[in-house]
Amino acid sequence: MIFDCDGLLVDTETAWTRAERELYARRGVEFTMDHKRELLGSSAEVAGTIVERHLGLPPGGSRALVDELYALVTREIARSAPPMPGAPELVAALRDAGTAIGLASNSPPDLVALSLRVSGLAGAFDVVVSAHEVGAGKPAPDVYLAACERLGAEPAGAVALEDSHTGTLAARAAGLYVIGVPSIEGVELPAAHLVAPALHHRAVHAAVGLRLAA
Repeated sequence: MIFDCDGLLVDTETAWTRAERELYARRGVEFTMDHKRELLGSSAEVAGTIVERHLGLPPGGSRALVDELYALVTREIARSAPPMPGAPELVAALRDAGTAIGLASNSPPDLVALSLRVSGLAGAFDVVVSAHEVGAGKPAPDVYLAACERLGAEPAGAVALEDSHTGTLAARAAGLYVIGVPSIEGVELPAAHLVAPALHHRAVHAAVGLRLAA
């Protein structure tokens, strides 16, 4: 069982939105939900080029934009990053059932560690893999393949939980069964095998073999 982090396991998308809003405001641009939906789940490289386009900036400065954004979001996550509804209970139930659980994120390792610490979920996972440690970020399958390898699990027998289209594409490409739980209204997850409204929903528990119900 492999979880995404931002927006799926931990409510960091609120922090990301505050950071994104400030980044755009510094350049006189209003950050919108259309911007948010396009950025959701993207890797650092992809996010940088998207932000450049949103801000009407010439290419070449995406790395600096991403660094500035990461500094802003680190500050915001340190202030608040609660677990998503049902996340602690689902993680605990899986551990009680003896299920190996991992985390696969597009965020850098230090940001993932901060999110887990602030949310109270640090130490809950058997493996934690950042896309910054592998060949390519989501939607490439690398981070999921690495997480499966470290867990000693075959991708075809593993389950991924994701909240973004980018993430569901990555998990699907890696060969996992994908449960989509959108964190933002209007986000569609056609690559998911199953879509549920929340982690504590009955369908999620049934799909992972738990008897807990919403």
